[in-house]
Order: sequence, then C-alpha cells, then structure tokens
Amino acid sequence: MGSTKKTDETPTQQRSAMWSPYDEGPRSRTPLWFALGGLLVLGALVAGLVVMWNSEGPDPTADPVGRASAPPADQPVAPADKYGFAAARETDPDTLTQKELFPKKKFTVSGRSYEVTTLKTDKKCGDAAEGDKLDKALKSAKCTQLIRATFKDKSGKVIGTVGVANLVDGKGAAKVAASVRAKGESKLFVKPLAGKDDITKFIGAGEASVHVATHGHYAVMLYVQFKDGHKPDKKGAKQLSQASVDVTKATVYPALDSRSLSGRRGG
Repeated sequence: MGSTKKTDETPTQQRSAMWSPYDEGPRSRTPLWFALGGLLVLGALVAGLVVMWNSEGPDPTADPVGRASAPPADQPVAPADKYGFAAARETDPDTLTQKELFPKKKFTVSGRSYEVTTLKTDKKCGDAAEGDKLDKALKSAKCTQLIRATFKDKSGKVIGTVGVANLVDGKGAAKVAASVRAKGESKLFVKPLAGKDDITKFIGAGEASVHVATHGHYAVMLYVQFKDGHKPDKKGAKQLSQASVDVTKATVYPALDSRSLSGRRGG
C-alpha cells in the first residue's frame, strides 16, 4: 500500500486507492466514472480493489438549463466562443462567490430533494485537490479560487462534493480536466469536503464516482458516493449519476451560463 496523507477536512481519516478511469480526453461536460476502493477502519481508509463501472444514467455534464435569452441591446456582444464571456477570465473577471454558485442550501429537482451542508472557498487551489498532477494543472492554469460544496440527498444515502475552479482560460480548464482523466494515476480528483453533520461527515470513506467537466475557463469537478461507501451496482451508478445532474442543474450551471452571457457575477 502506498503512503497516505491526511486531508484538511478529515484529519482522522487517511485514503489510499488505485484506479483506472476511462480516458475520454478533455471534452466539455463529458462524464467520467470510476470507483475508489476503501473501507474506514479505526479512522484510516484501507485500500481495496478498484472496479471501473459504466453509468447508463443521465450525463452530469449536460447543460440542463440551456442557453438563456439574448442579452439587452446595451450589453456588450459576447466573444465568438461557445461559452461567450466565460471563455476566459479576461472577459469574465468577477470572482466567483459561494452565494452565486449555491444560492440555496435546500432545493428540489423533479421531486428529488437535496441539501448543501458545508461550503468552502480555497484561494490556494491545491488545498482542494487530491493528487500532484491535478495540483500542477491547477497552478499551470492560474487557478485563483476553488469553491466546494458538499451535499446530501433527502434520504441521507447519497453524499457528494462539487467543486468549481476559476482558471485563466478554456485551454487551462481543458488541461485540468485531462489531468483528472490521466491514465494510470491514482487520487486525482476534487478533495471531498467533510461536513459536520452525521451524514456528510462520512464523505471520502468508501467507493466514489468521480467526474470532471469544463465550462469556458471553469472546471467543474464532482465526487459522489453512497454514505455507507458500498460499490454501486448498475442501478446505484444511475442513482449517483442522477444526483450529480440534479445538483449541478440547480446550482453551478445556471451561474456559469449566466456568466457566458454577461461576463458578470449574477445573484
């Protein structure tokens, strides 16, 4: 077993895992799923067998809200890029805020309810990233902030962390996504942020599905698992995928789509 290191969120837990993700390249809003083996034993995560599994559920990277209506006549014309003003920090200079990305702690999507239990903004992005290559990619892309939110579903069975990194441009975001998808590397993902409640305090223990996507100069990263850490079967994989879609649909993507149109902070 390789060496482990303590995270800033769960000082009593240690994690060590191996994985082999699908290598789909740095495409925008493209799903990536893999399982991390591990059991929580006396405060330490013991490495286990990693199994890659396909998710046939909804695509967590799909744009759930679509493009908004055309901007007013007095608003500057967006750059000629699919992400408009959000293509680069130069045309979208406002810093992200927790309120902008996660305006409500509780929300419901198609009858499925969720709650954000904890939020954190890291200006030193490496503190919110797991893995040296991801850390280097974030530094290369001139990451200025990485905002994380941890959530749980109403049943308390599904928990996850979503993180949004503010990077210099789309090329930098693509490199960050590629680092998460790197073959043969372990522990390259947004660092799970433990909550203080009796449900989300368990995040990071067990097997998880990890996902990364880009939206202009932003990288959106997800770490989602079942609270008890069990490896999902086909039905469970769909459930985790659906939770990822629901949470990003209600939180980060509306905010980033708004920036594509205006280049300014909304909310």
